[in-house]
Amino acid sequence: MIQKISLSILLLLGVASCRTARPSAASPSQDKPVTRIAFGSCSDQKRPQPLWDDIVAQQPDVWIWLGDNIYGDSESMDTLKAKYDLQKSNPGYAQLRKSASIIGVWDDHDYGVNDGGREYPMRRQSQQLMLDFLDVPRASPLRSREGGYSSWTYGPLGQKVKVILLDGRYFRDPLKKVNKVNAPDPNGDILGEAQWQWLEAELTGSDADLHIIGCGIQFLSEEHPYEKWANFPTARKRLLTLLGKTKPKGAILISGDRHMAEISKTSVAGLDYELYDITSSGLTHVSKPHEEPNRYRAGTMVTALNYGLILIDWSKKPAQVSVQINGDNRATYLEQAVSFSR
Repeated sequence: MIQKISLSILLLLGVASCRTARPSAASPSQDKPVTRIAFGSCSDQKRPQPLWDDIVAQQPDVWIWLGDNIYGDSESMDTLKAKYDLQKSNPGYAQLRKSASIIGVWDDHDYGVNDGGREYPMRRQSQQLMLDFLDVPRASPLRSREGGYSSWTYGPLGQKVKVILLDGRYFRDPLKKVNKVNAPDPNGDILGEAQWQWLEAELTGSDADLHIIGCGIQFLSEEHPYEKWANFPTARKRLLTLLGKTKPKGAILISGDRHMAEISKTSVAGLDYELYDITSSGLTHVSKPHEEPNRYRAGTMVTALNYGLILIDWSKKPAQVSVQINGDNRATYLEQAVSFSR
C-alpha cells in the first residue's frame, strides 16, 4: 500500500511539473503540435558562441539543454550564479529564449564539480540556480523535489511529444576507478530509487506519440574511457529493460558531454523499433579529430561545433521523424531518419 501511494504521489508531481512549470514565455500551445526540437550541450560562458544564430534560424519550438550549460566547477554559489548570468546575457541565446520554450538538465560542470555525483556537498543549492537559469517558477513542484529531473509534454492527443530529462548527477554513486581510469561498477546506481519510480510512472501507459529521453551522459556507447551509463552496467540494463517493459511509442535518447557528436543505435528486447542515442556536444568547444571505437555507432563522428535537431512531420501516418547534427553557417553533418518499426 505504501509503495502504491508513493508511486501515485510521484505521478502527480510529474504531471504538475509538465503542466505548470513552464520555463519560457515562448512555450508552445498544447493545442498546436511541435515539429522542431533543438538540443545541445557543453557551452563555456567565456568562449565565443557562434551557433545561436544558426539555432534561432531553425525556428525550434523547444530548446533542450543537455548539461555543461555553463562551466561552473565550484562550491561557491556566487561563482555559479555569476557564470549562469553571463551565459544568460549572451545576445544570441537571449534571442532563442524569446522564440522557443527552454527546458533542460545539468551534467557535471554546471552541477558544480567535474565527474561529480551525490557526494557534491552543494547539490541542493546548485539545483536552485539551475532552475533559476531555466526560469522555472518559484511555485513549481520542481523547486521542492530533490534532483533536477523533469518531464514536459507538448501538442494535442495524437500529436503529443513527451520530453523526459534524467538527472545523472544528484543521486549517482561515485565513479569506480582502477589505476585512475573509470571502470564498470555493477553495484553502483545513477538515478536513485525515487527517480527510477518516477521514470516508470512517466513511461507506463503514456499517451504520447513520441518520447524524447535526455541525460547529460551517453546511454549506449560502452567502449570509451569517459563518463557514460556503461560505467554503471546494472543501471544501464535496468533502463533498457524498463523501456522494453513499458514499450513507449517512439522513444529516442539524446545525450551530451563528449565534445563531439555521433548517433548510436541498438535493439532492445520488447521494443519493435531500433533505439537511437543522439549525442550532441559541444556548442562552444570540441575535441580534436580522432578515432574512437563505438560498436553502436551509425555514421561517423563529428568534431566540429554542433547542435542537434529533431524534425517531426505529423502529416505522415505514422509521423516521420528525422534527426540532424548541425553546425555553424547552416551546416548539416549527420542526418538520420528514425523509424519506429523494424
